[in-house]
Amino acid sequence: MKRTLLALLCAALTVPALAQYNRPRPQQPQHHNRYDHTDTEIYYGLRLGLALSSVNSDDQRLNGSGTQSGLNFGAAMGFGLSNSVPVFLETGLYYTEKGGKGTNNGTKFTYDLNYLELPVVVKYGIELDNDFTLQPFVGGYFGIGISGKVKNFAERAATSSFDSEYFKRLDGGLRLGCGVEYQMMYAELAYDLGLANICHDDFDTSHNRCLYLNIGVNF
Repeated sequence: MKRTLLALLCAALTVPALAQYNRPRPQQPQHHNRYDHTDTEIYYGLRLGLALSSVNSDDQRLNGSGTQSGLNFGAAMGFGLSNSVPVFLETGLYYTEKGGKGTNNGTKFTYDLNYLELPVVVKYGIELDNDFTLQPFVGGYFGIGISGKVKNFAERAATSSFDSEYFKRLDGGLRLGCGVEYQMMYAELAYDLGLANICHDDFDTSHNRCLYLNIGVNF
């Protein structure tokens, strides 16, 4: 399933890129791009990348501090907030595979936590030259868990991650990072600091942590 999703996303990213570079480009005034402050332009994007995550918990049974790798992909939309300053608001919808791994009483566990996420960040566009822009950003995200398994390797048993014994479905926190855009091509490095307590216990806390590396295109 992951390989099928990855292939579909790669095709979605490749087709518009080829279309962009194979058609003649219109002549544009020098130094004209999204960040020349002439309008509040709306843009759309596709993203595909790697998520490196962990779960930090006071409860040793739920502590997945070992890094787990997963897939991250989705679509973005942004628009300018000002005609005079290159500040943009960006949101979107993403599928993200989070989780972690650890041990409890010598038994190995892995925690798969798969979310639909809605980020909202503010970006500032720094024009490096006529083609390159640097885009630091800060904001937050909201996520809802849709699937996942807790795997007990000693007993060879798997249970839903969002069972009442393990994690809550709702998550949210801070997101910060930086993107770089070359013409329509885009890449970014971002970090999620989970603030929501995702465990059911009233006395312990569990939080998601996740580092992203995404590539994509902007239209």
